[in-house]
Amino acid sequence: MTTTTTMSELPGLAGRELGSSEWFEVTQQHVDTFADATGDHQWIHVDVERAKAESPFGGPIAHGYLTLSLLASLSGQVLAVTDTAMGVNYGLNKVRFPSPVPVGSRVRLTATLKDVEQVAGGLQLTLSAVIEREGGDKPVCIAEPVFRYYGG
Repeated sequence: MTTTTTMSELPGLAGRELGSSEWFEVTQQHVDTFADATGDHQWIHVDVERAKAESPFGGPIAHGYLTLSLLASLSGQVLAVTDTAMGVNYGLNKVRFPSPVPVGSRVRLTATLKDVEQVAGGLQLTLSAVIEREGGDKPVCIAEPVFRYYGG
């Protein structure tokens, strides 16, 4: 479900749930590509056989920061602001990874618009974001991403 709105309507949506993204499967290829991009080749992520044999998770898991990086694309599925010239990731207020993401899992984002503030040339949005794993009993990521949208 996507909330589609305009810059002028955004402040009125503060405190409301925006919706949930589509499910996204985290594959070993995603994990390996992320490891190559970041230089984080820890065996619990990239050594499938060792992770199956030695990991307490029963196999390889996604990097926490890979899960966090999905916020950008998944957020675009829950909020569309039609009259912006651009949007940027401004930062994060807090992040936690309460549960791992085993490779092959499907995850999705559910987001609430926590706050909207005016900034020079646009608006700053703070989301309350929860990424859950299909069939999981705890979220895999809880975060407060901050985005800035500038008018067009």
